[in-house]
Amino acid sequence: SLSFLVGSAHIQLPGKKDLFIEADLMSPLDRIANVSILKQHDVEKLYKLDNKPVVGVSDQLCFLVRPRISSVKHVAEIVNADKADGRLRKYKIIFTPQKFYMCETVLEEEGIFGDVTIDEWDFYLLPLDDDLISMELPEFFRDYFLEGDHRWMCTVAKALHVLHSLFGPFSKTYGIGRCAKMTYQLWKEIVADTESELKPRQAEIGQVFFIDRDVDYVTPMCSQVVYEGLVDDVFRIKCGSVDFGSEVTSSEKSVKVLLNSHDKVFKEIRNEHFSNVFGFLSQKARRLQMQYDKRQGMDIKQMKDFVSQELKSLKQEHRLLSLHIGACESIMKKKTKQDFQELLKSEHALLEGFEIRESTTCIEEHINRQISPFESLRLMCLLSLTENGLISKDYRSLKTQYLQSYGYEHILTFANLKQIGLLTEQQSGETLTAVESTMGKLVTDKAVGKLTDAFSSLARKSHFRALSKRLNLIPRSEEEYDLKVPRDMAYVFSGAYIPLSCKIIEQVLEERESWAGMEEVSRLLSSNQFATVERSVDPASSSSVQRVILVLFLGGCTFSEIAALRFLGKEKGYRFVFVTTAITNSFRMLESLIETHV
Repeated sequence: SLSFLVGSAHIQLPGKKDLFIEADLMSPLDRIANVSILKQHDVEKLYKLDNKPVVGVSDQLCFLVRPRISSVKHVAEIVNADKADGRLRKYKIIFTPQKFYMCETVLEEEGIFGDVTIDEWDFYLLPLDDDLISMELPEFFRDYFLEGDHRWMCTVAKALHVLHSLFGPFSKTYGIGRCAKMTYQLWKEIVADTESELKPRQAEIGQVFFIDRDVDYVTPMCSQVVYEGLVDDVFRIKCGSVDFGSEVTSSEKSVKVLLNSHDKVFKEIRNEHFSNVFGFLSQKARRLQMQYDKRQGMDIKQMKDFVSQELKSLKQEHRLLSLHIGACESIMKKKTKQDFQELLKSEHALLEGFEIRESTTCIEEHINRQISPFESLRLMCLLSLTENGLISKDYRSLKTQYLQSYGYEHILTFANLKQIGLLTEQQSGETLTAVESTMGKLVTDKAVGKLTDAFSSLARKSHFRALSKRLNLIPRSEEEYDLKVPRDMAYVFSGAYIPLSCKIIEQVLEERESWAGMEEVSRLLSSNQFATVERSVDPASSSSVQRVILVLFLGGCTFSEIAALRFLGKEKGYRFVFVTTAITNSFRMLESLIETHV
């Protein structure tokens, strides 16, 4: 806990001290601590550590930072500035969740290694809700999937070991992806090293899934339409809370709201399709009004009981209800302005593989009107992912138009997207189907080129298309999809698409509890899959535990995936617990890959 951390710093730095906290640690710490805890341990002033020069008032400075070179260099600037001014102080650097060797190397290079004491705080897991835990490592995605940096894997393995020691032992583990396999192996090594220290206990979690983000890039690139996902897309949820501005509160003040199952209103609408939310909120408002109206005709004793037992919770519910109604209205205004329905139609056409030429034209218009650099990139990535890359002509044309609209510094952004596999160019020959190859023997090359363009929406057989067919990711039904009574996980995308990551989990659990028969899926994903029986289980005594499933997302997961698996759990009698390196969406993923400095 933070209390233990500050207590440890207090023992090593007794007396008054200033505490510098790295900017992106502020929100996680806000969830677990308050200023009074810090004051108890003689923290005199609290500063946000950023690039601005700050001079502390105390003779002892304590720094709580991520193990990043930039953070260490900033601390070194403060220490060296003090040395230049001839000011003597004590310094302590606390790295969280762990320190890396490179940090000590930088301290040596900056000439302050002997001036500071170093510690680490193993703050691995931040519970955001009853079934959701985040490691708050947004950099994991870029570091591993783009740059091939494995340093966070050990952190994830240690975090999993904490859960294993508290809620294990686990009976079965499944995984898909290279990072998943390596993380699993690291975790097994930690288990082997600490086996003698673990006390025998009754397991509370039966099965564990490891899943890499690059197994399914399509899902985070789709527009979210469940309420919690839309709130994240529009207002950006940080560490389970959101700041609602004046457009929601109808006042000059913004309000910070904690979004979890303790919010009675939010709990009932978080996983709902947005089209159902207004109806629910109006019903809730009527029910609240009826409860308020009970006051009429009460005697003094009844009124006293009402005020002491019900009134406070009714007022709290009323306040939250008005905030969520305001949020819905704000979302509606923004999405109407963005032509959201037309955007969804284009996305659904891409997912189904229809009207590809029209969708490409729509993306070109989006770029040329300069609506949003992120939205334009997202649509290009979705087109590329669903079509197994863009044909060279389209790739070059869209790239040129994007660079002209948003700046040539994005050349590096395109290199990143290509390297990670989000936006790729098809190699020559990949677009020709068997039909076109046959036609090529009968007509001239020029005519084949025209035919290739004409058949482009039907011709290309991408991995997504093959996976979609193999796993039935696109629901086929003559009836209109009823979003009020959803029949499968596709409701999280208006009935158009079942998230690939969630479908894989469903298939393994429901059909086989192994990867048997899923070889084609694994081959198409080019992924390392594994299924291991960790210990034998007595079916009679542990059936309820076996239906509690921990899902570990490496590289982030979306609120749409969480909503889909919650639905699956409700339908099939599973209880899912989600652990993720961070909550993500299309904006956060692309933001981590965009380069704006050449």
